[in-house]
Amino acid sequence: MKFFVREAVKEDAKQILDLIVELAVFEKEPNAVELTIEDLEKDGFGENPAFTCFIAATEANEIAGIALIYYRYSTWKGKVIHLEDLIVSEKHRGKGIGTLLLDKVVLYASELGVKRVNWEVLDWNEPAIAFYEKKGANVMRDWNVVQLDEQGIKNYIANI
Repeated sequence: MKFFVREAVKEDAKQILDLIVELAVFEKEPNAVELTIEDLEKDGFGENPAFTCFIAATEANEIAGIALIYYRYSTWKGKVIHLEDLIVSEKHRGKGIGTLLLDKVVLYASELGVKRVNWEVLDWNEPAIAFYEKKGANVMRDWNVVQLDEQGIKNYIANI
């Protein structure tokens, strides 16, 4: 089966969400996805898209993987791209789709002239870590991800 990479369009939103849910299950967070198809359509394909999404698909338009990215700004580097998720459906892993998607992200970043592409990987996801390191990525194990979720934001504001 042959796969090609293209930029996602609004009509891909349902398949994109299906892959996001599949990733949440894989990452042991099956109930964490609050995002809807409508959110993806509005946020990614409107007048001022919040993200760019590349998809790996078959000629029959079955989406086998996605790479969702957006701009960030580094106080040390300037414009950078954040790879929020690189997802390959479990049934299509081992077919080179992750490489196709990562290649597209890196080529896109180069075309934009950004100074860095960054992303996170779970410390227990050894196959992904090995994949990224094989591609030359620096997996920085001495950094911790810090987040305030929606409730954390509300709690924070209540204490200001």
